[in-house]
Amino acid sequence: MSKKNNKFNFQYLTSKEKSELKQQINASVSNYLRRRRRFRIGMVAMAAIVIIMVSVTIINHNFYSPSEIEMVVKSLGDKSDSENVQLILSNKQSIKISEEDASISYSKAGEEVKIGSSEFYKQNTTKKGDLVYNTLIVPYGKRSDLTLSDGTKVWLNSGSKLIFPSAFKTDKRQVYLEGEAIFEVVHNQKMPFLVNSKDHQIEVLGTVFNVSNYKNDGVITTVLQSGSVKINYQNGQFFKTNESQLLKPNQRAAFDKQSGSIKTRNVEIEPYFSWRNGIFIFENDDLKSIMKKISRYYNVEIEIKNMDLANDTFSGYLDVKDDIENVMETIKETSGFSYEFIEEQKIEIRS
Repeated sequence: MSKKNNKFNFQYLTSKEKSELKQQINASVSNYLRRRRRFRIGMVAMAAIVIIMVSVTIINHNFYSPSEIEMVVKSLGDKSDSENVQLILSNKQSIKISEEDASISYSKAGEEVKIGSSEFYKQNTTKKGDLVYNTLIVPYGKRSDLTLSDGTKVWLNSGSKLIFPSAFKTDKRQVYLEGEAIFEVVHNQKMPFLVNSKDHQIEVLGTVFNVSNYKNDGVITTVLQSGSVKINYQNGQFFKTNESQLLKPNQRAAFDKQSGSIKTRNVEIEPYFSWRNGIFIFENDDLKSIMKKISRYYNVEIEIKNMDLANDTFSGYLDVKDDIENVMETIKETSGFSYEFIEEQKIEIRS
């Protein structure tokens, strides 16, 4: 095969050489077209991924646009008082409530608030047609109960916060909970009751249920005593989807805050409601979870030095109307551990 002026001279090619050259040219063209096709497919795939990501973002944004009450929660910040139950009214007035007067009730219009048996406060509930929100903050070591303007009863456990309208004026009754509460909701088919938290919402018409949503817990638990509730939640860590779960009486739902998944199971409900009456009921609960509840209830730090002991399980009743020392002595009698107050508000448990 000869060359002339650095170009192939087809005049001197044999039939065999022409055939081989044709095969090489065809192969080269095929490779080129294959690379072009891969490039186009890759670009189409990349474009599709971008479109999907944008679409999912738009879908998530459209589904999870924060409600008015969530925007209110963000604007409030942390105004907790470490020692007293605290009620913040619409005019930003902060009322410190003593242990003896922890019961609070609202008039139907929400303008009058009664604390205990004889203390009354007034507030303005007309704010350019918008809802007026109040906040009840219950620090660790305290409890409180509240009757909302619609007659719904709420019991708040230690370390809890409830944000709620002074009066319900829209087609939904929405509140926002951090911590643990028992709700006894007044039935109103035209105005469902919604308990909100991040990525999680409980929808009811009239029922009794417990919700636990502490910031340092990995799950939000809902236990239904009577009626029915629907839990709306955001499932998934990256691409969140709108899902819901119906809960029946004597069922417990646990929403995993990290994964966005939810699990339900049947339970004995009394242990989830007994704290309202000053009783803790444990059924094969490990010591570390028992001490977490006691720590919150009495506002003391409890450290278990022995990890084997921390995982031991216990069953029984505790009267938490007693002081912390009597409660610790009761547990000590059944478990055999030793403990010591190393500071006024800190207990150390040893085997």
